[in-house]
Amino acid sequence: MKTDQRAIVHFDLDTFFVSCERILDSRLNNRPVLIGGLSDRGVVASCSYEARKFGIRSAMPMRLARQLCPEAVIIRGNSGTYSKFSDSVIQIIKEYAPAYEKASIDEFYMDLSGMDQYFGCLKYASELRQRIIKETHLPISFGLSINKTVSKIATGIAKPNNQLKIDKGKERLFLSPLPVSKIPMVGEKTHQMLCHLGVKLIGTVQKMPIEMMESAFGKNGIAIWKKANGIDNSPIIPFNERKSISTERTFDRDTIDVQKLKSILTAMAENLAFQLRRGQKLSGCITVKLRYSDFQTHTLQCRVPYTSADHIIVPKVKELFKKLYNRRLLVRLVGVRFSNLVGGNYQMNLFEDSEEIISLYQAMDRIRERFGDRAVIRAEGMEARTIGRMNPFTGEPPPLLAHRHQ
Repeated sequence: MKTDQRAIVHFDLDTFFVSCERILDSRLNNRPVLIGGLSDRGVVASCSYEARKFGIRSAMPMRLARQLCPEAVIIRGNSGTYSKFSDSVIQIIKEYAPAYEKASIDEFYMDLSGMDQYFGCLKYASELRQRIIKETHLPISFGLSINKTVSKIATGIAKPNNQLKIDKGKERLFLSPLPVSKIPMVGEKTHQMLCHLGVKLIGTVQKMPIEMMESAFGKNGIAIWKKANGIDNSPIIPFNERKSISTERTFDRDTIDVQKLKSILTAMAENLAFQLRRGQKLSGCITVKLRYSDFQTHTLQCRVPYTSADHIIVPKVKELFKKLYNRRLLVRLVGVRFSNLVGGNYQMNLFEDSEEIISLYQAMDRIRERFGDRAVIRAEGMEARTIGRMNPFTGEPPPLLAHRHQ
């Protein structure tokens, strides 16, 4: 089907973490609510619309949020609870959607192309939205257009708890008066650069030659120009809970050195967690694999709230290994696998972490991007420096060590 004949819906659960907490405790209704770290070093993971009126936003230092709104109710949050609410929405969408994509814990895309001749895409999406609200009690908004970009922006305009359709051919007209910050992929730094150039509205980008945007921003400039003009051919990527990434290591000589095994598993987990963050993925299931010298292979797994954080994943891997390693025989192979992957940035753990932890991850990942995956490693993982470089999301695993599963 031609891209200008598609019908793409973008659903977004409004102030998702806050909405979940309000379902559990109605006393939070109509009050400024902050979800995040309770200490002054924590950050805001989510905030209610009542809190936003005070200038509070996600990822803001909690100490600043407290100053802006001293009367706000602050809740630490529970990622497991939010994952369950998200799964309940997915179960409903599964029944309705010919094709859908889980973009993050609270965002979903659906492809309704061709349904207008049978039912009506707007009516279909509206009825789905009403069912989600009725069965989960979660407020949800959606945007409907010919592509992902315009639909996502339309959802933002429709909020809170509403819907908006952009008719075919009206994409540029709809986008033109909006601030450039509304374009997906325009972060704070890019926004500042655009404003410095006198570009504050999307309409200004629409009028600029694409060569000028490329000259100023490189390939990103081309992408921004296309999105500003309502051009986006990206497909819906079907959600597949069974997708996973893994790595394993077979030893030249079987070993019974427990400390060495723990060190290698730690390094494996740390490396895979970095790959998750680089691929903008979160994992909901961790598996540890162990093969003894007699070739008997054992695995043990556990579900976890969607995450890509070392300090959550590594202890789980070590815990699984402790339960798994019970024969006291020489070990031939160890491995780690992350499955139930979904798209999403490192947002799920904001309510558990401090500014320092988040900044540390960002700094370490920048070093790894520049100097290689093993440029930064935990001291306890030093034994595993020989593990090869891998990138499960580009399909380039090191020979014999890492494997990609779909």
